[in-house]
Amino acid sequence: MPWKTLDDMDLNGKVVLVRVDINVPMEAGRVTDMTRIDKIRPTVDDIVAKGGKVVLLAHFDRPKGKVVPEMSLGHVANALAGSLGRKVVFATDCVGDAATSAIAKAGAGEVVLLENTRFHPGEEKNDPELAAQLAALGQVYVNDAFGTAHRAHASTAVIAQYFSADKKMFGLLMEGEVK
Repeated sequence: MPWKTLDDMDLNGKVVLVRVDINVPMEAGRVTDMTRIDKIRPTVDDIVAKGGKVVLLAHFDRPKGKVVPEMSLGHVANALAGSLGRKVVFATDCVGDAATSAIAKAGAGEVVLLENTRFHPGEEKNDPELAAQLAALGQVYVNDAFGTAHRAHASTAVIAQYFSADKKMFGLLMEGEVK
């Protein structure tokens, strides 16, 4: 396997950026299918068990590089917390002060959910500057977004270039799909 897996690294004390696919169907402000959220739980649990701080990167719907309140990942935070059985700290942006502050505030075992990466035009343009800003938030990058791994986006493709081979790996969902 070209990338390492969670078992290949000591995650204790590390901020672990995890790209996930939680682009779930919603109706009347509620998640109607929890499948994608439930599938990331083993990776989150494993990182937390190994002492890492989980920071989730994801997109939601197609806001076309603009902030669209109806497409905020904040709408899935409660469903995510329920599925994971953990407190979820929501950051109102995926970069900048909002992201760094949320990461700093999160306690042991809590999960940070960053705002929709697609609120930034650079996400779908595979922008190296956005990818660098995202990468700067963590010490390790985990791709666990099998459903979006094929996309040439800043948070899936370019971001990995900012981590050495021993600091990027597959999550359990991605590892299982690749195997």
